[in-house]
Amino acid sequence: MKKAEVYMYNKFSGILTEDENGFHFKYDPSYLQSDQAEPISLTLPLSDKVYTSKVMFPFFDGLIPEGWLLDIAQKNWKLDPRDRMDVLLKTCQDCIGAVSIKEM
Repeated sequence: MKKAEVYMYNKFSGILTEDENGFHFKYDPSYLQSDQAEPISLTLPLSDKVYTSKVMFPFFDGLIPEGWLLDIAQKNWKLDPRDRMDVLLKTCQDCIGAVSIKEM
């Protein structure tokens, strides 16, 4: 099982998990209660339910670099391009934009 902490503007917002059943995202309860809480994506609105998908959520998949930058990351970290969770964990700790990912 692979897990990642998801941050929105450097505030812990939830947990992304990959297991044998697919991918799961759950917002942190304290983040949901915050006055500054906002969804990390329009496709993942604020909710206390667990979002589940058989494939990587398109929002998270979109954070992964492409082209020559992805090629460099795959060669340097010996990443399997088909293991999207591993690529996300290694390449998205300091993304452009509001969301960042940290491996647990």
